[in-house]
Amino acid sequence: MRERIVRAVAGTFVLTSFALAVFLDINWMWLGIFVGANLLQSSFTNFCPLEKLLVLAGVKNQ
Repeated sequence: MRERIVRAVAGTFVLTSFALAVFLDINWMWLGIFVGANLLQSSFTNFCPLEKLLVLAGVKNQ
């Protein structure tokens, strides 16, 4: 369950970042870049801040 939440939140942030960059200001792309970089580093280090927060919130990994 935690992995699905992490993917859904990351995808939402990336799409929101893109929409904000198109309609408001190009600097919103930095949010998408940050999310993508965080996903990349988590694939190597197995550390994801959102997943740690979900563990603290008691979300089970099924």
